[in-house]
Amino acid sequence: MPESTRELAHPEPADFVLTDVLFALSDPSRLAIVRQLADGPVETVGCQTLGGEIPKSTRSHYLKTLREAGIIRNVAHGRERLVSLRVDELEARFPGLLASVLAATGGDSSPADPTPL
Repeated sequence: MPESTRELAHPEPADFVLTDVLFALSDPSRLAIVRQLADGPVETVGCQTLGGEIPKSTRSHYLKTLREAGIIRNVAHGRERLVSLRVDELEARFPGLLASVLAATGGDSSPADPTPL
């Protein structure tokens, strides 16, 4: 099956592990991706627009780390992959965590609500 249509595994909110979430948010480049998804009016963007000038393989690794921690959802949408923050699910599992991390690292304390896919 072509990679762009392959379903990726996403953990259920009950399976989110706090240390995995904190590890994923501890890298400045991964945090920048989260901030990019949280700051703008667009909650879902094509993967190629994330991460600025980082190499594709590095961006893929960052997105995998964020997805496996439960921070983002990465789904096939036609020939592209769309990425969105799992704000509501993170908030339900770890109330205030994402907003606190973003506020403590210089970002807005209120991530945008995701558009359901």
